[in-house]
Amino acid sequence: MNRIRSFLILAFAIGLLGACGSTQDQNNGVSDKVPEVLEVELEGPDTADVNEKVVFTALVTQGDEKVKDADEVEFEIWEEGKKEEGEKIEAKNNEDGTYEMEKAFDREGAFTVQVHVTARGMHNMPKKSITIGEGTQGKGGQDEQAESTDNGMHH
Repeated sequence: MNRIRSFLILAFAIGLLGACGSTQDQNNGVSDKVPEVLEVELEGPDTADVNEKVVFTALVTQGDEKVKDADEVEFEIWEEGKKEEGEKIEAKNNEDGTYEMEKAFDREGAFTVQVHVTARGMHNMPKKSITIGEGTQGKGGQDEQAESTDNGMHH
């Protein structure tokens, strides 16, 4: 019984080694290297005025190659603390590896812009903050209270 088990283990090990060699032969000597990671660089302004048109651009690359054929690129925008009320906008493909979205914010506040990119079986979703107008300051909210507390601590 032990002899049969030893033979099976040895045969299995040889089979594994043989499989490694045959994989490269099938690919004409090219190894199965892991594909480059999908990189997404999100660019846009940090601040803007109410109703000012702003452009956010996502540069999508894989290794040294610009990805011009992403399956899906969608921008999601929400006001801080209100993600469930956010909106999604499909990006315009500029056919050069960049995808863009133009938006005018209709009120002051702190917003997050996140781009969702799906391409070549991978997904990446960086985000960026933008403050519109005075943001949330000057409304008598928590920000003013936090400022006065900070000032009191510096004495």
